[in-house]
Amino acid sequence: MATLLRIDASLFPDEASASRSVTSAFTDAWRAAHPDGTVVHRDLAADPLPHLDVLTVSAGFADPSAHSEAQAAAHAARLALIEEAEAADAIVIGAPMYNFGLASGLKAWLDHVILNGRTSGEGARSLAGKPVVVVASRGGSYEPGTPREGMEYVKNYLGSVLSEHLGITPEFITIQLTLASAVPAMADLIPLAEQSRAEALEQADAKARELAAQLSGEPVAA
Repeated sequence: MATLLRIDASLFPDEASASRSVTSAFTDAWRAAHPDGTVVHRDLAADPLPHLDVLTVSAGFADPSAHSEAQAAAHAARLALIEEAEAADAIVIGAPMYNFGLASGLKAWLDHVILNGRTSGEGARSLAGKPVVVVASRGGSYEPGTPREGMEYVKNYLGSVLSEHLGITPEFITIQLTLASAVPAMADLIPLAEQSRAEALEQADAKARELAAQLSGEPVAA
């Protein structure tokens, strides 16, 4: 049975969140292709992870046999997150842009999952090559050629970190201009925002079916 790990970081629930609406569409298409499969949902807003602390970091560099009781507990929690990702056949990540960067919950997840000697580092990289789709949502537009191109710190960051540290080449689905309907100055951009949302939902459905077919060895349905 195929397993999908869905990670959401948006502070907003369900359809109030642009990124969640797209990760939901991806999940629905995945379930349709794998009705007997498993979807593991990690909601980093509803169930936030602790940020890295000295205890967790020190445990990652120490011999497990020398761990204190507190270090052992912190390291076990970290390994559980890593094992959850390792067990997934594919991962879809909702990555909203907040103040030009990652949601802090998603950054915390990455900090735990990037572990030298296990998922990162020479000869390690237990997640290398795993299919990962990132749904990048943002209130404006930061695509090449736009005025704020130089402030794109979500896709650029994730593309570099996932590739260089974990050996993962992520695919991105971008949903833009999500604030158009809420900001009067952006009212003229509402049609473009609606188009971006529709395209993102369509891409999520298509990409989920494509990955599901690849894992099952079946041709992708038209």
